[in-house]
Amino acid sequence: MFARHSNPWSAWTRWASTPLVLVPVWTRRWRDAAPVAAWLLVNPVIFPEPADDHNWATRAILGEELWITRRPKDGAWIVSAVTSVAALCAIVAARRRRLRAAATATAIQMALTVVYWQMMARYRDRQPA
Repeated sequence: MFARHSNPWSAWTRWASTPLVLVPVWTRRWRDAAPVAAWLLVNPVIFPEPADDHNWATRAILGEELWITRRPKDGAWIVSAVTSVAALCAIVAARRRRLRAAATATAIQMALTVVYWQMMARYRDRQPA
């Protein structure tokens, strides 16, 4: 899955789709969850494998695969945990229909995802070829 998800189109469209997770929570219409869930499930596999690994997003996703496999003791797990907390805060705010809080938490989640990707790209770049 990581090979195809490392296509920059897959990585960036999934990242840009982050706010969509809040739609069914905000609207309280769970039928809205089906297309969002379907998109998030197919996104990592609908794009072809990238031709090379020169793109930053490609290196970030492939670095994440290595990091998950090896589980080094570094700060990435903290960034990942805080990102998850931001996501949870966004969901709670959406449930309470607090637009500013939901938008802020989602923006923090998305920004932290980019920080995490930078860490993963660096992790991959440091690995022996």
